[in-house]
Amino acid sequence: MTEQTAPRRHPREPAPITRELDLSPVQRKTVRKSVMGAMAGNAIEWFDYGIYGYLAVHLSQQIFGGSEEAILWTLFGFAVSFLIRPIGGAVLGPLGDRIGRQKVLVFTILMISIATAAIGVLPTFDMVGWLAPVLLFTLRIIQGFSAGGEYAGAAVYMAEHAPDDRRGFWGSFLEFGTLLGFSMAAILVTGLELIVGPEGMAEGWWRLPFLLTLPLGIVALLMRSRLHDSETFIEAKEQDTRSSAWETLRDVVVKQPKQLLKIMGITILINTAFYLVLTYMPTFLTTSLDMGATQAGLMLVAVQLVMMAVIIPMGALTDRIGRRPVLLTAAVGFTLFSIPAIMLLQTGNVVLQVLGLAIFGLFLVMLLCNISATLPALFPTTVRYAGFALGYNVATSLLGGPAGLINEWLIGETGSTLVPGFYMTVAGIIGLLAILTFNETAGRSLRGDIVPGDDDVDRIAIGEDLIGKVHDPEHELVDGKLPPRTGPAPTGGSA
Repeated sequence: MTEQTAPRRHPREPAPITRELDLSPVQRKTVRKSVMGAMAGNAIEWFDYGIYGYLAVHLSQQIFGGSEEAILWTLFGFAVSFLIRPIGGAVLGPLGDRIGRQKVLVFTILMISIATAAIGVLPTFDMVGWLAPVLLFTLRIIQGFSAGGEYAGAAVYMAEHAPDDRRGFWGSFLEFGTLLGFSMAAILVTGLELIVGPEGMAEGWWRLPFLLTLPLGIVALLMRSRLHDSETFIEAKEQDTRSSAWETLRDVVVKQPKQLLKIMGITILINTAFYLVLTYMPTFLTTSLDMGATQAGLMLVAVQLVMMAVIIPMGALTDRIGRRPVLLTAAVGFTLFSIPAIMLLQTGNVVLQVLGLAIFGLFLVMLLCNISATLPALFPTTVRYAGFALGYNVATSLLGGPAGLINEWLIGETGSTLVPGFYMTVAGIIGLLAILTFNETAGRSLRGDIVPGDDDVDRIAIGEDLIGKVHDPEHELVDGKLPPRTGPAPTGGSA
């Protein structure tokens, strides 16, 4: 008896792949302008978060009165903006899917710049008492609402402008801007402390980094005001039948729950690592390990500069070998090496301490070089901004943004300075489980009404060569190819 081969489905025509070599000079210039505009605003956002982290000790004295609980209140001030970020994401994300990414990005950078600069003119605790912390928390809430749409919008905007075969390369520039913002914050604060000393910082020099955000923000605002939405978004917008941003929000929650859980899983890893290493680490090194603020700042600046040097080549590497191998390596690395890295920081030996920070930096840059190309590709175009902003900000508000506050409290309760290592290990496991469910999206199109990568079998059917692991949930492929069709070809259109 001869075994019958089941007829396979008729493939539909997938969206075309855009390649950098096929772009005209005008299109390539547009890509560069779009990426630089997104990067500039992103750098300002993370400059804000960076200076808050590096000035946490000074803020605890100036705004919170220097009491025994002042550092915890300061870290709560950092965390409070994350409580409002999901609301910002829920409002600004769907709005970006309705009226356009560019308009929302102009709004977010304007609000972030004004709110950050206003921190630089706040009255101190000695002047107005507890009104000073209340005003700080208010400004942090404004920042948090705006940031709820900023990073997601910048990543989506960049990803939709980049050619499909170079999205990892161009996306890494956005994270280069992130590291640039943090490095600028670290260099500025460390340089100020070296020049004016603790006394000078207490006398008012702590205000300068916040005030500098205003002119930097004006530059980013001018760049973004000259940008335009991508063809990918415009095509999807013309076909979108939703009548409001709230309908977009409903659809992403109802129709894309698995994708929301995926982005939340990896975001817990990304932002736990990000905020522990780049914002909480100065506080941890100085308050828990009794390291001098200048030494801690210089060590972190050195690690960040190395990360900046390698992030763009690593982003380009993901275009060639795929996103998943690099992401999986990072998740496994954080799971296995976070506790040993913290133990190296505890040795008191500068060389070993730098090695401990370098371990964190290596695995963190593997995440950062990927995320601007990977996370937008978790959603179809018409709900991409909403899905990214909602899932990313909910996860960030739960475990990522408050990581410094949670770790400082746990260290105080347990007396163990290994707490950050255990915290990162748990985040690594959560991220690993999420990444294992991802489609490979390197070289795939972001166009269309499906999740990128879901049409891999259709692409194989028309003879495309795909990078990395092929998404084949129905096991239609045999040795990487579709078997011959055994039934009659369907009539009519594609299925």
